[in-house]
Amino acid sequence: MRDTIRFLKGGEIIELENVGPTETLLDYLRLRRRETGTKEGCGEGDCGACTIALGRLVNGQLVYQPVNSCILLLGMIDGAEIVTVEDLVQDERLHPVQKAMVDLHGSQCGFCTPGFIMTLFTLYHAADADKTHKNVTEWLAGNLCRCTGYRPIVDAALEVCFEATDDAFSWRANDTRETLQMLADSRDIFIGDATSFFSAPSTLDGLAALYGQHPDATLIAGGTDVGLWITKHLRELPKMIWLGRIEGLDRVEDSPSGVLIGAIATYAATEKAVTGISEDLGELWKRIGSKQVRASGTVGGNIANGSPIGDTPPALIALGATLELQSLEGSRALALEDFFIEYGRQDRNEGEFVTGLFVPRLSSNQAFRCYKISKRFDQDISSVMGAFRFTIEDGTIVASRIAFGGMAGTPTRAPNAERALTGALLEDPSSWGASMQALLSDFEPLTDMRASADYRMETARALLAKALMEISGTAPGDIRISARRGADND
Repeated sequence: MRDTIRFLKGGEIIELENVGPTETLLDYLRLRRRETGTKEGCGEGDCGACTIALGRLVNGQLVYQPVNSCILLLGMIDGAEIVTVEDLVQDERLHPVQKAMVDLHGSQCGFCTPGFIMTLFTLYHAADADKTHKNVTEWLAGNLCRCTGYRPIVDAALEVCFEATDDAFSWRANDTRETLQMLADSRDIFIGDATSFFSAPSTLDGLAALYGQHPDATLIAGGTDVGLWITKHLRELPKMIWLGRIEGLDRVEDSPSGVLIGAIATYAATEKAVTGISEDLGELWKRIGSKQVRASGTVGGNIANGSPIGDTPPALIALGATLELQSLEGSRALALEDFFIEYGRQDRNEGEFVTGLFVPRLSSNQAFRCYKISKRFDQDISSVMGAFRFTIEDGTIVASRIAFGGMAGTPTRAPNAERALTGALLEDPSSWGASMQALLSDFEPLTDMRASADYRMETARALLAKALMEISGTAPGDIRISARRGADND
């Protein structure tokens, strides 16, 4: 067992033994190191002012990803390379990204600029990134600027981020890989005592034993939700167990029957695999948070926290996904829809934790659609999330799975609407009406800051109609906003 965390910064290995269970990386940088280039803005992973680059080995390759340091716990950087804006200047020469921002006037007040710089640094080091306006704006969706406007920032990205890398980080990449390989070990991390600790087990058995002893501990994967419990809810969380060092828990296994997703596999790591199941699923993934959020946030975490407006559960329920759970008592599997019991309560026993998820592929006679409705297109929580899987024989719907988020206290199916749709004909829209009417008996949505109950119900019925129209032959480009975004800028 190890009672320290170790990471790489500025070419040097740093080892820390005094790591609080809820200490954030941002506080460490600003308060301990006095490196104040990384800014504190929203404190919840939305504005991007706190963006830093996290370097890790992925299949033996050094990959830099942007992350929000305000909601990333300090202990979670063990084994990684940390790059902040202070690390970029070499021999008093600006980094190519910094120089492009200066030359193209991408900064005014400068508060947001370090975060933009660090996101663009990761784009600069991204392999095979497409040089398009759309790609740049998607990369920058998690960075907000209040005064400059985004055009000169996008211009800077297009100017420099798609050239061959030529900076200190590319020059010493081999040394960095070797150092990160050396830092990787199979020892458990435990810093603190039985009443307050940060821990990172390296095996599932170690996690089961520790969580069995401390069922009141908080499990954390990517921190994109738990981080807000700390920075916004100001909750006391004295026992923290990070899952990020458990071998195999980040697996993404693609097979002819479906995709197996480990509990700590991130949105970024799973995007390609889920897109292979459905283009709609891939489009949904791209609208979950930002590059920073998708680099840290996990599919398993989005499920385990049981949010009624979580983006992934309705789509995965509609696809018939199965959840895996484990504890000291053993492992079990259950249909994902059965995991959510009521608001704030899931079918998870004391000491039990999510280990993975299996998402089956569509059969040849099935069609799938999913839609996220939110006030902002990027970086927003769903008001309504609708997902639909139809089984079709000779133009007739013989079975369906319809699931919604934001319509009840949990993500849930619409059983009455599913039954009413059985036997409906794709070529006869009048046969769809009974299902849309049945939705009225499936849900009694609430009114909150995101949407009124009436809006949610009307939207849910409209989404069902949209899905039926698309599988009946209406081109998605004719009725989807997402099909038109950025088309004029590429």
